[in-house]
Amino acid sequence: MKAANILLLCMLGAALLSTVLCQHSGGPDDCCFQFYRLPMNKKFVASYSVTDNRCPFRAVILTGKKGRNICADPSQPWVKNVMNFLDRMSF
Repeated sequence: MKAANILLLCMLGAALLSTVLCQHSGGPDDCCFQFYRLPMNKKFVASYSVTDNRCPFRAVILTGKKGRNICADPSQPWVKNVMNFLDRMSF
């Protein structure tokens, strides 16, 4: 009887440990699933970052001067212009 209780306790511990390890996986923090389509004035954008390669869609996250994040398609010409403008301003 005691052996069955110890086995059950070990199985429960293993199940709890596996759920904790799965929640702390090394996945990407920010991914974009929808893109902002309207052109945005580059003067209102403070910075940008490119999403992780493990995200399902390649995207650029534009951070506004008020702290709002907007996902944009990096192949759009207006997004490229904003990125180039910010790169030039950082020098």
